[in-house]
Amino acid sequence: MGSSFAASTAAREPPAKALRRLLESPGIHQGPVCHDGLSAKLIEKAGFPLAFMGGFAVSAARLGFPDVGLISYGEVLDQAYQITQSVSIPVVGDGDNGYGNCMNIKRTVKGFIRAGFAGILLEDQLSPKACGHTRGRKVASREEAVMRIRAAIDARDESGSDFVIIARSDSRQAVSLEEALWRTRAFGEAGADVLFVDALASIEEMKAFCQISPSIPKLANMLEGGGKTPILSPSELQEIGYKLVGYPLSLLGVSIRAMEDALTALKGGRIPPPGRLPTFEEIKETIGFNEYYKEEERYKTTGVLPSYEEGQKAERINEPVVEVLSPLHGGSKSDDSNEHSSGIWSRTLRLKVTGSNGFEKLDVRIPAGFLEGMASIIPGLGGVNVIELLENASLESTPEKGKMLLEFNGALGDKIQVFVE
Repeated sequence: MGSSFAASTAAREPPAKALRRLLESPGIHQGPVCHDGLSAKLIEKAGFPLAFMGGFAVSAARLGFPDVGLISYGEVLDQAYQITQSVSIPVVGDGDNGYGNCMNIKRTVKGFIRAGFAGILLEDQLSPKACGHTRGRKVASREEAVMRIRAAIDARDESGSDFVIIARSDSRQAVSLEEALWRTRAFGEAGADVLFVDALASIEEMKAFCQISPSIPKLANMLEGGGKTPILSPSELQEIGYKLVGYPLSLLGVSIRAMEDALTALKGGRIPPPGRLPTFEEIKETIGFNEYYKEEERYKTTGVLPSYEEGQKAERINEPVVEVLSPLHGGSKSDDSNEHSSGIWSRTLRLKVTGSNGFEKLDVRIPAGFLEGMASIIPGLGGVNVIELLENASLESTPEKGKMLLEFNGALGDKIQVFVE
């Protein structure tokens, strides 16, 4: 599906179902990492079947901070909504270490499901976590690491979802390759849908990992620009045994370099050259302006009211009569008013304004004492002696309509009527 405005807002296959369909289909599937709605749109537009939302990229793009556990669950969840609502391909969210204990993990999983993710990456690091290819990683005990995956699966089941749980271990660099292999086998036995060991250091290590629980799909992480894991082509990864491959830095990295180059050009009094700067029309097309305009046409109205021949009765607009419960004017009669005047001012008036085309513009009920405050809204009411009108009003007015006190035509041809009730 395309990444147009209409496509991204239309009904689509549930994201988890779409991701499971990919996992069951032949071949290896590539998923670049996005960090916001626009980068996700570009991934879909380029034809990729899925995307990952990476904690490294989101922390950098949203906060301008390194991926060292500074970003919160709430910030990640907010970013998730922006991303998943902008595309129709499945997106896997980076859940880091779940933002706490197993109860936090359950909340995180349920939140990611509601946010529209197809799956979640959950790791076994302790807080504060660190990027898998940087220093400072520490992992939880074996028992706790496995319990995290069980908690995630319980949360998935309680939600009635087929959400995909990707179990990640950082124990290769924190402990040893043997520890990483033991943990991934245990994650698979606990029910994880996909297995992932970050920062494997050689092709041999990658092969050893893929031999663990061969029936469970494996995820490869190709850290561009110089990570610990060898960069291999999709076909080479598939031959080793991988099913999914993520690219965590491509979009973020080239964005940083492109923005640096653009700023250098601007500082030198130039704009970026055409080869590096899309035209305004191309930018609008990418973001979705043109698709938005097309869909907007479906709901276009003329804005012209129907005309009526003289004497023809206009149909009443189906709007309720408004009962005014709060003052329209800040003032009120003082407590010094005599009892007779106080009684008059407490009467209820009905103010009705009908346009020259027969449509009602206003039909409200207000305390008589507030009528003078309407003069600033309806010219022509200023200077009206309401007390005199009320004193002369007959108490035998019909209960349906009330006694008409005043009727005149406004400057714009509106008919203005005041009734006492």
